[in-house]
Formats: sequence, C-alpha cells, structure tokens
Amino acid sequence: MALPEDDLSASQALVIDSNPTSRSILVSQLRDFGMGVIVQCARLADARRQLEYRTFDVVLCEQHFAGESSSGQDLLDDLRRNQLLPFSTVFIMVTAEATYAKVAEAAESALDGYLLKPHKATQLGERLRQARIRKISLQEIFAAIEAEDFEAAADLCLHRFETKGLFWLYAARVGAELLLRVGKYAEAHTLYEAVVAAKTLPWAKLGVARSLLDSGQTAVAASTLENLISEDPSYADAYDVMGRAQFELGKFDQAMATYKMAAELTPASISRLQNLGMMTYYSGDRLEAEKILDRTARLGLDSKMFDCQTLVLLAFTRLESGDRKGLQRCRDDFVRLIEKNLKSTRHQRLADIVDALSAIQQHQFAQALDAVRAMIRSVKAADFDFESASNLLALMAQLANKAIQLDEVESVVDTLGMRFCTSRAMCELLAGAAAVHEPYATRIRAAHAQILKITEHAMSLSMGGDPQAAVKNLAFHGNATLNGKLIETAHLVLHRYAGKIADAQTLGAMVQDLRTRFCSISTKPALGEQKRQAGGLTLRTGSASAKASVVAS
Repeated sequence: MALPEDDLSASQALVIDSNPTSRSILVSQLRDFGMGVIVQCARLADARRQLEYRTFDVVLCEQHFAGESSSGQDLLDDLRRNQLLPFSTVFIMVTAEATYAKVAEAAESALDGYLLKPHKATQLGERLRQARIRKISLQEIFAAIEAEDFEAAADLCLHRFETKGLFWLYAARVGAELLLRVGKYAEAHTLYEAVVAAKTLPWAKLGVARSLLDSGQTAVAASTLENLISEDPSYADAYDVMGRAQFELGKFDQAMATYKMAAELTPASISRLQNLGMMTYYSGDRLEAEKILDRTARLGLDSKMFDCQTLVLLAFTRLESGDRKGLQRCRDDFVRLIEKNLKSTRHQRLADIVDALSAIQQHQFAQALDAVRAMIRSVKAADFDFESASNLLALMAQLANKAIQLDEVESVVDTLGMRFCTSRAMCELLAGAAAVHEPYATRIRAAHAQILKITEHAMSLSMGGDPQAAVKNLAFHGNATLNGKLIETAHLVLHRYAGKIADAQTLGAMVQDLRTRFCSISTKPALGEQKRQAGGLTLRTGSASAKASVVAS
C-alpha cells in the first residue's frame, strides 16, 4: 500500500522505559524522524497517568520493568479494558524477549508491533510505517464506528474476513465484537468459530465463550472457558470471563477464586483488584474485602479505571470495623473525585451514601434517616438501578443493626427484592449487601422465591395452551414489581406464541413500554460500573457522544 512520507512535526510520542540509556536511544531516534513532542516516563504508573489524560500519536513501551510486578503488556491490557487507548494511537512494544510466544501474544492482542532489542532506527521506522498502513487500511471500518453505524462497520469487517483482505484476522476481531454489541450473538459466535477454524487463537476461543455467555448459555460458556484456561493458564482475560460466568451462575466462591487468580496474574490491574474486592465484600468476608478495597483505592484513586463504588464498599467496611479516620478518608477521597467529575450524578449519589455512613458513625442518626428517606422516594423511578438498590439496602441494614428503623423500611426491602431479584445471583448480591441485619437478607430471599413462583405459574399457563394468560399474568406482575425477569419473560412468551394470542399487538405495545422503561439496564449481575466486557479490546473512537466506543475482542 502506498503511503506518503510523514511530517511528524505536529505529532506527539510517549516513550516508556525504566532504563535511561534505552529510553534516550528511542527518544533520539524519534527526534531524527522529526517527531514534534516527545514525553518520557520511567515508571508504568506515570505512563498510565499520561495516557489517561493525554492522547499520543505514538507510544513506545518497554515490555519488562525491573523492580515492578507489572509489564508493558499489563499496561496495554488495562488501557484497552477501560477505553483509554484511541484507535489512532500506534502502540509498539520494545523488548529483548525474542521468543515466539511473546511475539504471538503481541499479534493476538492487536498490538501494532514488537521491536526487538537491539534495534536500528530503520527498524523502528519500518514498524511505525507498517502500523500506519493497518490504520489506513481499516479506516473505512473505523469511520463507520466513529459515526456509530455499527451494523455497517460489522458488514465491512465480515467482507474483509470472507475475502481474506488485508488484516482480515484483525477485522474479524472487530466485526465479532460489533456483532456482540448490536445483540447478534449467534452471528458473533459463528464468526469466532470461523476464526478458530482458520487459525486457532486464544482470543477467538475466548470470543466463542463470550458470545455463548451473552446469549444466555452460561454453563456451556463456562465449559469452553475451562478448556481454554487448561490450554493457557496464564491468559488473564480468560479468568475474567470465567469469573463473570461463575458470578452469573451464582457460584460466588468459585468466582472469587477465579478473580483472585486474575488479580495475581496482573497485580497492578486496578479493574481486576476491584472485581476481587467487591466479590470478597458481597461474599461476606469484610476484613479481607477492606484490605483489597483499600489497596485498590491507594493504587487507582487518580486513575480513570477506578470505580467509585469501590470507595462506597470500603466505607461500609470501615463503619463496621469502627475505623473513624478511615471512613473520613473515604469522604475526603470522594471530594477529590467529585471535583474531577462535577457533572457526574453517579459520583454525587455514591458520595451521599458515604456521607450517610459517616453520620451513622457519628451518631447523627436523624441526618442518616433523612438521607434514607430521600433515597426511598426514588425506588420506583426508571433510573433507580441495582447499584442504588444494593447501597440503599446496605444503608438501611446498618441502621437496623443499631436498632434504628423507619416504619416503612420492611416494605421498602420487599419492594427492592421484588424489583431486583431477577436471578439467584442478583438475589444473593442483595442479601450480601444486607448481611449485617439478617431479617432483611431473609426478606430478600423470600422476594426472590415469590418471583420464581410467579414465573413458574405463568410458564405452566403457557405450556398448558394459554400463552395469552401467561403474558397477561407476567405483564401484570412485571408492571407491579418492575422486575426485569418478569417483563423479559413476558416478551419472550409473546414473541414465541404471537400467532396464538388474539390481542398480541396490544399486549406487545404494553410489554415493550415496560421493557423500554425498566429493562434498559441489564438484568444480569454486575460488580460496579461496567466498562469493557472482560476479554474484549476497547478502541476509543473519539466520538463526541458519551462513551461512543467499540470493544474489539
């Protein structure tokens, strides 16, 4: 492919290398190429901060850092996981590890290239040139992504794959992820399987498992992941997806063990530490959770990868342990986060929870009760999500544990249980949030049993030849409880038996209205704010709309 000579005078580069001599050589070579601005970092933590808040045209990163537990690959993975690496950035790993496994790993992770030490300036120039060829070759696909025309982008990727055009394997990764994004799980599964057949690659096998998981075939996905992990025990993304599968199956102990393995493989990964800390918290081991959540906060508070729900759970553990100064630090940390995210309603909502916990610790119970009453008023709002429910429930449990209780609280607990117990895993997360006051946890589990009973009754009507009654029953209870499982089940029954239901159109409009208002947030369990799906590569597109990005596994 013809490529015009570059004028790099307006470009910016970041060089990350702990060895000052190697770093100086790379900087000198980039200057010889005419690079306009060159920033240097000796530590991965400093590089992460640079990449979170600035956009670079070129990143040259050493793979191995003496004295650090993380590698350049770990940094790249974390950036991809959290939508912090623009597609336009050329990322080249510099290493002396000239082994096939490392080079293959780089190729499979959609890295722009590897530069093996010792190298010549001409070799660096050629790597940069080849990386830019791929960017230009795929530009049409990413222009469609930029415009948020994901189906058109997926079609372009499929065409590239089917014709074995330039960079067809990379296009397949992007295309499969786009199909997952638009809900075409079966098509994504087929594409991943085709890649596996063409060239067995870990990311393609992981994609098969992700497509199975997204389509609800959780047990099958878990089996696929077990095989993948047995083949490649060091593939951290596979542990992420396995943990998610175990989590959705309600196997919290297994999920926690899996998240622990992922965190041990990549000890500087903020998102993996958060998963482990949150999972430990909801599993009931508050002492261990406090240690992990505290480490996460110290490591990642200034990072865009940090999820502020981590601070909320940390504040709960410090209230329970009587750590007044620790709880105050959580409040102070939230002040810093809100200063950086002034327009974030989520940050403010979660800060209010921590303020209420502080009020409880200081025996200002009237203030804490006022905060609870304010939250209770919104429990039936369309935007009141599972996170809000679990935090409110935990806050009410803390008050009840101190023999302070509002008259209407038990009915609120029931309302939360009936709305958000869409699976055993969701039920157990809520019960875990209320663990300090067992009667609330018991009421949550009773609500889940009631939802199951409603669902089973409706399905018996459907199987008995009266799908219309089943849909009406599910829609009635779905409207009363706002439970996503009931509403989605009504939609599925209606879709399957539409020809046998006299007023299918009227019922369909009613069910769709409920889905639009109350099923916009996934009914699957999730820890904290979900960004990139585990196992996927996030390519930030630079679109003006919020979170206009695409993940490409």
